[in-house]
Amino acid sequence: MFRAVLKSFQSKWKSYRHRFVPWVVLNLSKNEKTLRQVTGLSKDKLVPDEEVSQSLLRLFRVLLRSHWANHGELRAAQTPFLRQVTSDDEQLCGGNLVCGDDAMLQSLGFCIDRKPSTLPFAGTGVFVTKGFVRKGATVAMYPGTIYQANEPILLQSIRNPFVFRCIDGVLIDGNDKGISKMVFRSCSGRDRLGPFMMSDTSWLTDSPQNPLAVGQYVNNCSNERPANVCYQEYDVPDTFPIELRQYLPNVNYSHDTQRPLRCVVLVSLRDITAGEELFSNYYTIVH
Repeated sequence: MFRAVLKSFQSKWKSYRHRFVPWVVLNLSKNEKTLRQVTGLSKDKLVPDEEVSQSLLRLFRVLLRSHWANHGELRAAQTPFLRQVTSDDEQLCGGNLVCGDDAMLQSLGFCIDRKPSTLPFAGTGVFVTKGFVRKGATVAMYPGTIYQANEPILLQSIRNPFVFRCIDGVLIDGNDKGISKMVFRSCSGRDRLGPFMMSDTSWLTDSPQNPLAVGQYVNNCSNERPANVCYQEYDVPDTFPIELRQYLPNVNYSHDTQRPLRCVVLVSLRDITAGEELFSNYYTIVH
């Protein structure tokens, strides 16, 4: 009985330790290549925010078009942007709806999905399943509830390996289970504006509407498997169309937050081909 319990604990620990901060810190000296080093807080961006915005807009426009038939409230709203996007996409697609599974391939040139990681005992990982990722492309998004540096996250952080800390102290809780899941759903429903959702809750399920919203499952790199993507902080501009915010997998914990909505994207460090697993650096050193 005791051996069975011990064996079960060891198995869970081997999977969990890859996201357990103290264990990762203690093993940094053995894996120096897993550290990403930048020369300043403003130097951590691989590509400009404008390029990230354009990538998201291209994907979200195709997603909106593919889901148009199910958006009765949005079709009734018929804002100038909605009329324009449907008219443009009908011309681009010849009037045919694009299947949701192909929206990412059509707009970005590749697809990603969650699969068992190639790292021993690392659990789930993220792979490029179709197409080709060029260096500097926006590959994934880190979903979750956004907590400013002064906001409480104690209960949500217990046994939670998916809390991401930005350089400026902002936290993103990317856990899709338990209290974290309930908090995100509550905040998302709170921020709804008429027929327009301000965030996407489908990343909490096995079939996210936004296929990019799986970045929390990207594993840390190792000396044997160097990073091919890196985290980049991205503040959603005020000009981002309200009609497309329904695909953003992030929401502010506090309704009265004055800062722009913080998102974290993963950007490719090199060209990536289909079949490769994505690996990032969990730690960045700022000189």
